[in-house]
Amino acid sequence: EAQLVESGGGLVQPGGSLRLSCAASGFTFSSYAMNWVRQAPGKGLEWVSAITSDGVTNYADSVKGRFTISRDNTKNTMYLQMNALKPEDTAIYYCNGVRMGRAYWGQGTQVTVSS
Repeated sequence: EAQLVESGGGLVQPGGSLRLSCAASGFTFSSYAMNWVRQAPGKGLEWVSAITSDGVTNYADSVKGRFTISRDNTKNTMYLQMNALKPEDTAIYYCNGVRMGRAYWGQGTQVTVSS
């Protein structure tokens, strides 16, 4: 059974950092493009960042220069390093894997940026 499990969320002060992880199992992780998507309280889903199976990355303008996406195919894990966090980054962060019309989602991890 395919599974994605996020971890690393928590409460952090503005300007702080967090590193999210997304551990994959049950499918060929290295062949999948991976995304981070977030949902702020009372809002819809917002795409944050993507990394292709070849390691090409892309970012939403709102996080560019502050967040870094990466993956380790030997560990079947994707990461999101988040620096200079702002209150507006508060959201549930989901990881998503996509390939040839098939998509998998994790259960999400809460990130709260507050003083």
